[in-house]
Amino acid sequence: MTVISIPDDSLFGVDNLPYGVFSTAGTDPRVGVRVGDHVVDLAKALGDDVFAQPTLNAFMAQGRPRWDAVRARIALLVTGEITDDAVHSVADVTLHLPIAVADYVDFYASENHATNLGRLFRPDAEALMPNWKHLPVGYHGRSSTVVVSGTDITRPSGQRKAPADAAPTFGPSVRLDIEAEMGFIVGVGSPMGSRISPDEFADHCFGAVILNDWSARDIQAWEYVPLGPNLGKSFATSISPWVVPLAALEAARVDTPTQDPTPLPYLQGDEKWGLAIDLAVEWNGHVVSRPPYAQMYWSPAQMLAHTTVNGAATRTGDLFGSGTISGPDKDQRGAFIELTWGGAEPVAVGDEKRTFVEDGDEIAISATAPGPNGTRIGFGEVRARILPA
Repeated sequence: MTVISIPDDSLFGVDNLPYGVFSTAGTDPRVGVRVGDHVVDLAKALGDDVFAQPTLNAFMAQGRPRWDAVRARIALLVTGEITDDAVHSVADVTLHLPIAVADYVDFYASENHATNLGRLFRPDAEALMPNWKHLPVGYHGRSSTVVVSGTDITRPSGQRKAPADAAPTFGPSVRLDIEAEMGFIVGVGSPMGSRISPDEFADHCFGAVILNDWSARDIQAWEYVPLGPNLGKSFATSISPWVVPLAALEAARVDTPTQDPTPLPYLQGDEKWGLAIDLAVEWNGHVVSRPPYAQMYWSPAQMLAHTTVNGAATRTGDLFGSGTISGPDKDQRGAFIELTWGGAEPVAVGDEKRTFVEDGDEIAISATAPGPNGTRIGFGEVRARILPA
């Protein structure tokens, strides 16, 4: 039998207990929970075949009462003795995409980010579009290209047309960017013709991951009028392997910034779902930005409510991104197009000056949040290296 040692300052203590999918040499992927520097095989530890699956979907579909019961059982289990064959070192496992992604929607919920891009793209007009403070703006992404941390990203190619060009050209993106976001996962869906209110968020959202919405800005700029992002975004979205349960984020819940004008009734609720999550963006090992999620204008509960207000169905495994997280200060901007002001103000990455992502660059985004009694909990990281087109 094994007793798991959990350091007092661990970001993965019993107040966190994030779920992931892992394998060891010669075994199939299955569900585990991270505790300190270890992964507990839940199929063996709990004797439940739902955790022998290669994704979290079957467990998530069981609903919130089941989520709460399993979480309580795990918290007791990991503070006692566990059979040796159910415990593995994090260093000895391979982590996989934790969910089968059903649909993917990405939002645009940071007022700082939307204002900065408005100033960059429309310098002679209002920075925010007229609808922005009335609804969470979003676009429908591509679920088939959501990948787990550690997956290399190939530089995308597509049509580009700079303002001075007479005609579009085709080739590799030369303005490859990142967007530091949080992603939220639907555990229990809703049938077509129904709605999820903001106060029903916790009954439907299973948990959260870190998300990098890779963006080819030159391809995006040429294609996005009039219908919005498509090939400039659809080539890759990276997420972290550990899904932090929504229940672990109770101490992180805060009010959103003041929403003025008052949102329409379907976007209002009694529960506060702003989240005090702090991110850090590393570019080739150097931290270049620290975006604060607490600054996000629209909450994830409002995003899910808006997704379903027209009667659209949701499903287990739906993923929705927050949109780029940016604060009011320059070193809090969550996209390089903002951080370098469209490439006009290169930033220091070690001994080099950079504007957009180059081949061979490695980007890592990490995140932590408040836990109970002054502790911190961690989401791990989402990391990827760029390969040539």
